[in-house]
Amino acid sequence: MSHKPSKTKTSFFRRIYVAYLIDSGISTVPAIIDTTGMPKRTAQDTITALHELEIQVEFVGATKNGCYQLTDWGAVNKRWVEAKLSKIIEVLEYPELPDQDKMR
Repeated sequence: MSHKPSKTKTSFFRRIYVAYLIDSGISTVPAIIDTTGMPKRTAQDTITALHELEIQVEFVGATKNGCYQLTDWGAVNKRWVEAKLSKIIEVLEYPELPDQDKMR
């Protein structure tokens, strides 16, 4: 029997997935939208909420041509995220990354 994941779980997974994407070089809002299909506002809100997990992200560069840079994974274990990446993507119902091995 399959059940729908809780909002708490999907929110947590979305945040750590966006942190993973930023850390992997998919570090602009348009690139995150293209990769995940999430709405622009969701992508922006998710980046803003990363600090709630003690994940530190900073914006680097000019407003229109800049990108985000992850400076500290905080309370999240990056290796755990990498190991569970397929499950995270499945739960969030996002498309698979083109070539996950090249991103690591």
